[in-house]
Amino acid sequence: MDLSNSCNAWLNLLMKRIASISLDLDNQWSYMKTHGDAGWEEFPSYLDIAVPRILSFLKERDLKITFFVIGQDAALEKNREAIASIAAAGHEIANHSYNHEPWLHLYSRSEIEEEFEKTEAALFEATGQRPTGFRGPGFSLSTTVLEVLAERGYDYDCSTLPSYTGPFARAFYFLKSPNMSAAEREKLKKLFGKFSDGFQTLKPHFVEAAGRSLVEIPVTTFPLVKTPIHASYFLYLAGFSRAAAKAYWSSAVTACSLTGVEPSLLLHPLDFLGGDDVSALKFFPGMDQTAEAKIEVVSYAIDRLEAKFDIVNMSEHASRFRQAAEPASKPMRLEQV
Repeated sequence: MDLSNSCNAWLNLLMKRIASISLDLDNQWSYMKTHGDAGWEEFPSYLDIAVPRILSFLKERDLKITFFVIGQDAALEKNREAIASIAAAGHEIANHSYNHEPWLHLYSRSEIEEEFEKTEAALFEATGQRPTGFRGPGFSLSTTVLEVLAERGYDYDCSTLPSYTGPFARAFYFLKSPNMSAAEREKLKKLFGKFSDGFQTLKPHFVEAAGRSLVEIPVTTFPLVKTPIHASYFLYLAGFSRAAAKAYWSSAVTACSLTGVEPSLLLHPLDFLGGDDVSALKFFPGMDQTAEAKIEVVSYAIDRLEAKFDIVNMSEHASRFRQAAEPASKPMRLEQV
């Protein structure tokens, strides 16, 4: 190794590694729809409450993150101001599908293409940004989705959750959704993934699709044990014991640091809302807590993350992975992910 390479190696060791933060901007109607509640077709929204609160939280910490936005929300005039304010604050806008249906993997190619075309048009109209990143609702993904992403010039995907707990989370969700029809349950039979997803890697990697290499950035789970660590999970735990939730998160961050995982933390609007803000969603886990209590725990989590990692948005995470990747890196196929 020559002197230049040796110096670069030492610099890399001295530099803090990165972590990314994203927020799936799921709206009130999307939770009601998946839950089987009447009235979701009127697209009730809490974005006028949640978005200013989230942007204020991020501004206080000088954080720029990625918001995965639903096309249907961006297309509605009543949401335009809130969504435009996200881009105006300097945050990245990414694609979270148009209809937010967790059975996207059942769509035909033409249906996926239409879904993306409508979403991209609505997001550009509302924010002036064309998305280069995608996350499927309910971590819904397929080979066809990846091919369409590649063909449409996307740079990265974030639709994988490497966890063994998918079937248990799905069973719990069905238990809490008594109004859901048999047909809807059939569509959601892959919601949150399958047990074998726990064998997937936690680290960014290339996925080959349509002759291009997309960067796949998994939603990070606890290294080795692969239990979820995104905010909704440790906030649910905080409803029983805030000390346990904080200890769980701190242990996860330490485990990521020790195993070389650069974590990607996933947030949702409900992490900043309480049942008193949206009474229609009191059924959702964690909505028996106040917004103030939730924000305090999320703040603790991000402080712990910043202590060990430099926080970037998803696009920057993908870009740095591409720069660091070996030229000979072999892309993975979807069935390997």
